[in-house]
Amino acid sequence: MGAVSNLSGRHYSPAMIGVLSNRAYARLFAAQAIALAGTGLLTIALGLLAYDLAGERAGAVLGTALTIKMVAYVTLAPVANAIAARLPRKALLIGADLIRAAVALCLPFIEAIWQVYLLIFVLQAASATFTPAFQATIPDILEDEAEYTKALSLSRLAHELENLISPALAGLLLLVTSYHWLFGGTVVGFLGSALLVWLAPLPTRKPAATSQSFTERLTRGLRIYLATPRLRGLLGLNMTAAAASAFVIVNTVVVVKAGYGGSETDVAIAFAAFGIGSMAAALSLPKLLETIPDRPVMIAAAWLLTLVTLAHAMWLLGIGRTAWPAFLAIWAISGAFYSGLLTPSGRLLRRSAHAEDRPAVFAAQFALSHACWLVTYPLAGWVGVAFGLPAAMLVLGLLALLGVCAALLLWPAGDPREATHAHPELPADHPHLANNAAGAGHRHELIIDDIHRAWPAKG
Repeated sequence: MGAVSNLSGRHYSPAMIGVLSNRAYARLFAAQAIALAGTGLLTIALGLLAYDLAGERAGAVLGTALTIKMVAYVTLAPVANAIAARLPRKALLIGADLIRAAVALCLPFIEAIWQVYLLIFVLQAASATFTPAFQATIPDILEDEAEYTKALSLSRLAHELENLISPALAGLLLLVTSYHWLFGGTVVGFLGSALLVWLAPLPTRKPAATSQSFTERLTRGLRIYLATPRLRGLLGLNMTAAAASAFVIVNTVVVVKAGYGGSETDVAIAFAAFGIGSMAAALSLPKLLETIPDRPVMIAAAWLLTLVTLAHAMWLLGIGRTAWPAFLAIWAISGAFYSGLLTPSGRLLRRSAHAEDRPAVFAAQFALSHACWLVTYPLAGWVGVAFGLPAAMLVLGLLALLGVCAALLLWPAGDPREATHAHPELPADHPHLANNAAGAGHRHELIIDDIHRAWPAKG
């Protein structure tokens, strides 16, 4: 416990635990943690299943399966948000969990690659409905930004169950049974998530200010996202994160088993190393973000993640495989920078949308970020098969570099939360112009909405 306290100074650990005193959030966090633990088992089981079905071409099979997952996310998340905008939150979340559990129950019985692809699409269609709605609920429960920041770090820790606790559990299970039983853990995770969501007292949706058509609901999140400079920069950073992590997710099983001659347990250890690094970064971020703005933290993490990826690729091309301990260290370092890049993104989304628009903006982030994985997963799988794993890592490293450069251009330094601007199109007695003459400049926190449809140009 002392080590955790030293990471963040006085009262860090109690403060982190304190956010769980909110009963609704505590149950949602538990739901997220147990579902992600099951998803972590699913990730490892799918990799081993792909290796059984395709041997050393498992990277291509898994890359295709993950590409199908991304297609479902990119195409269905905004549609699901628009359709579900007026549905009760709790029923929506529970229904999606039950569908995911039913699909996971079928996975141990498949015998052909096409069946993997079909079931993955159905499962991820349900996830495309569940995840943005879940993420948009948290800032409505935790309205204080400091509390929400702690919740984001806890969420990142929950995500690392996929790379730490789940692989450890998988390693133990694989000592006594086949990987097919790992899918049972996934079923338990989704059913447990549904139960905890049912027990959580969730806030009702905040109604939109105006009645919106289906088309408006479908495109609103994307319009707000692309009109906000910090979110356009986030899109570039999403590409960096996707490029670096795609190699880890798609090719770790091939690197460990074909490259190092490792066992199934070694595959779990490699994923756990990435998770340990990510968890360490998540623990330190709340205190760090109290003194350093989001942009410098995220940009620095993106640069470092890119440099590690490129350096590792050049080492593989020029010298060859690293020693096993060095490989695990590289995975852990990459996990730390990956977490530093992505964990603060929820803060950007929260401050860039009104409460009634948050589900749409979170759905846009979900779709756009996964569009990046839609590019990087096939690259990781097919380039690895066609030209070798070092070439795949180099290509992905260069794509990560492109993402950082785009973020620097799209998200200028000194990102202000307030902006001076004018509304010449509004009548002088419009409520928004309180105490300002029509067309006169005024200053307040700027969020894209029906009145502010574009970001003011500098000067």
